[in-house]
Amino acid sequence: MVEKLEQNKVEKLEQNKKVIFSGIQPSGELTLGNYLGALKNWVKLQHEYDCYFCVVDLHAITVKQEPKDLRRRTLEVMAIYIAAGIDPEKSTIFIQSHVAEHTELAWLLNCYSYVGELNRMTQFKDKSSKYGSSVSAGLLNYPVLMAADILLYQTDLVPVGIDQKQHLELTRDLAERFNNAYSPTFKIPEPYIPEKGAKIMSLQEPEKKMSKSSDNPNSFILIMDPPEVIRKKISRAVTDSLGIVKYSDNQPGVKNLMIILNTLTGESIEAIEKKYEGQGYAKFKEDVAEAIVNELKPIQDKVKNLTTDKAYLESIYKEGAKRASYIANKTLRKVQKKIGFIPVSK
Repeated sequence: MVEKLEQNKVEKLEQNKKVIFSGIQPSGELTLGNYLGALKNWVKLQHEYDCYFCVVDLHAITVKQEPKDLRRRTLEVMAIYIAAGIDPEKSTIFIQSHVAEHTELAWLLNCYSYVGELNRMTQFKDKSSKYGSSVSAGLLNYPVLMAADILLYQTDLVPVGIDQKQHLELTRDLAERFNNAYSPTFKIPEPYIPEKGAKIMSLQEPEKKMSKSSDNPNSFILIMDPPEVIRKKISRAVTDSLGIVKYSDNQPGVKNLMIILNTLTGESIEAIEKKYEGQGYAKFKEDVAEAIVNELKPIQDKVKNLTTDKAYLESIYKEGAKRASYIANKTLRKVQKKIGFIPVSK
């Protein structure tokens, strides 16, 4: 195994690829927004970069989870990664809690983080207003763990949605703070925001991002939704009374459906506008629904097969954890030495 890891290391050095890190929480079912905004782009990125794709189960427990559901969703998210086209031979796929260096580095970075800057995080302010005095310390420190996730792998680029840019800025600040206090240790990561599908909006409130946490199930499409459910949700998607398929901020519902169709089919926005000129919304919605069904059905079939093969998934996450830990431990040892700790060789 060590020889294999060393061989991988040499191959990666020879390729001199930039490093990408990203992950998705198994805190709920994944949506079409997760697929178009993240997974579909990850599949392309793995051919150009040295990619680490993680199921971030440690982040998920900042809010209460049912243990059996968390275990099931963790394996399902991993299966979705693979079914969507992420190749375990090309990318390192692992479960966050299997690599202890994530929590070790998070504690060290906590000691270089300021309560004031954590309090200013938009997501923490939004969620703490909901939970009040019972908000967990984990929710406050969530961005520090995210920083550890990224910095452990000397990450060059982080595929992030617009709502996560603030957390990445904190990651950059912590890296620079540590580098300035000691000496260059962490690479300063940059955001990678894809041009297409970066933000898929709610089908019912198109001014808001599509979210599985919405109280209205018609506002989102789940990756594992059956075809008939997908068709029904798209037919109920909010549009407007204009009856014109046009890419305009004044028509957010129509614009969102156009982005979905464009991202799935590759048809240009101009071609979509011309195709449905004078036709209203019925045929347009029908075609959007069929494009989603055609994209997701093969993935759904693969996920169902993968989740019944626990031995195969175990082989993937075990190998992924070994690869990830090998790299992560090198960074952690550097940090420990610079702080003044006496690290133990593994």
